[in-house]
Amino acid sequence: MPTDIEVILNDRPGELARLGEITGESGVNVLGLAAVTGEGKGVVHILVDDDVAARCREKLESAGMGVVEVRPVMVIDVEHRPGTLGELARELSDAGVNIDLAYTTFGGVRLVIATDDLDAAASALAWPSDRTTPDPPSIWDQPE
Repeated sequence: MPTDIEVILNDRPGELARLGEITGESGVNVLGLAAVTGEGKGVVHILVDDDVAARCREKLESAGMGVVEVRPVMVIDVEHRPGTLGELARELSDAGVNIDLAYTTFGGVRLVIATDDLDAAASALAWPSDRTTPDPPSIWDQPE
């Protein structure tokens, strides 16, 4: 399963570049990213393969970056058309799943979802929760 790493940075020039350099020098490929700033800080979520998540966390922390959380997430292929976000979010809502983080990945149209109940989300979307790669089938092609 892919992993999201939440990192707190100072909001100043070069910090995101430093994060990218650290991951790159560590051999960690960043598969997706979300970043926002406020009140002098930056909150960055990076998506990495599960097998490099521990190494990535260690390298970021040893560089003085504040790693807030490391957790498994779902990466879902979605159709590139109007309404797909609403349809997917409604399916999860109807199953009682609260999405607390969502962002897209690099390349293709895929949505990263974090929730406190990945099993319920996977069940609602008929997504295999034991998948070891971040390439699940499209939810739109699942049997009803």
